[in-house]
Amino acid sequence: MAIIHPVILSGGSGTRLWPLSRTLYPKQLLALAAERSMLQETAVRIADPERFAPPMVVCNEAHRFIIAEQLLEAGVVASTIVIEPEGRNTAPAAAAAAVILAREAADAIVMVLPSDHVIGDTAGFAAAVETAAKAAAAGALVAFGITPNAPETGYGYIERGAAWPGVDGAYRIARFVEKPDRESAEAFVEGGAHAWNSGMFVFRADRYLAELERHQPAIVTAARAAVEGGREDLDFFRLEATSFAASPSDSIDYAVMEKTKDAAVVPADIAWSDVGAWSALWELGGKDAAGNVTVGDVLAHDAAGSYLRSEGPMVAALGVEDLIVVATDDAVLVAARGRVQEVKALTERLAEAGRSEHESHTLVHRPWGSYQTVDAGERFQVKRIVVKPGRRLSLQKHAKRAEHWVVVSGTARVTRDKETFDLEPNQSTYIPVGTVHRLENPGTEPLHLIEVQSGDYLGEDDIVRLDDEYGRE
Repeated sequence: MAIIHPVILSGGSGTRLWPLSRTLYPKQLLALAAERSMLQETAVRIADPERFAPPMVVCNEAHRFIIAEQLLEAGVVASTIVIEPEGRNTAPAAAAAAVILAREAADAIVMVLPSDHVIGDTAGFAAAVETAAKAAAAGALVAFGITPNAPETGYGYIERGAAWPGVDGAYRIARFVEKPDRESAEAFVEGGAHAWNSGMFVFRADRYLAELERHQPAIVTAARAAVEGGREDLDFFRLEATSFAASPSDSIDYAVMEKTKDAAVVPADIAWSDVGAWSALWELGGKDAAGNVTVGDVLAHDAAGSYLRSEGPMVAALGVEDLIVVATDDAVLVAARGRVQEVKALTERLAEAGRSEHESHTLVHRPWGSYQTVDAGERFQVKRIVVKPGRRLSLQKHAKRAEHWVVVSGTARVTRDKETFDLEPNQSTYIPVGTVHRLENPGTEPLHLIEVQSGDYLGEDDIVRLDDEYGRE
């Protein structure tokens, strides 16, 4: 069997899993169903070098450093991390990946994987991949069809047709069915010829590009131009923005799979979930005698059928049933378990109100470490800053704010205009408005520092970067 080239798509924002999932740190980067994040689990699942090439990851600008760090933590070396200038749905992302892979081998077998799915049966997954790769090598464009265990109305379905010639376990796709009503879904499950559409695909790079050329040529044109005009940036590859933006926004399903005559499906019973809402984590979690799933500092008394999770304050639930309660340090979600698909509407209202809770946590990750806002008020803001060993922030200045730094632990190397000096625990310094400055950690342990900002404006966009090793402007 030929080596399979995994392409992990990591562009989603996971709004239905708010308040844990946020725009700058979405669900695929969170450890929701295992000790590792879902992105890490996806990457580790296809880490066998005898079957898989190093994965390619396609992501957006804001997540690139977090993704690189998480892959490093998981012991996975990516072939490249491709940065999308903007989200254009899955078909253009897969097209760019296929163009890149086709440079080395036009018939490279590509496996497209969402980064935010849970798969409980890894052996079953491996077997389904083998079958899909055989069909793809024969020219099929293959979707993984999940064997349904319930009449779900929130998924699209794939109807299985005749067997694919010469490949046991693969079938032609008779038709795709949009999210059905309850009665139709029950009939699909009962009949046994339908599967959930998982959003995972396997195909040869040349076959995918040829079918796109036939049915959505503008996507191929944009992808080729974006790759041709792209550039290396540190450990990343940036697609050229104007070309990529010209691509129609479309999914692999609509752009290719529903139009091609060579669509195939491999049925897979692999304990799969797309973790599309909090109810999915309730279904996946270990339940107590009353049907509750509890995570974190939770006290449940006379509660039943609920998902109770705390990432900060203690959550106490009394006399409740079929609820979702999720608490972070700056937001608490309380929802009926049967209505969690509507959580996205809450994030939209937060955005409309000009709030930030849908966008970022109080803990914000940066390539050099992280910062967390611990207090804020009129003309002041207090942050806890952690700088990783050997890392440094950009050389920068602020037009509107001054900063006071107090070292809690570790060693801080400070550049302040033309002087450079080190600070040890309990030592401090002052950075006046307009002063060119830089903070770095020359030590082997993390640097912990308290920063007090004061001024008329304290937004993160009041930064003029004069030198930045991470390529940020």
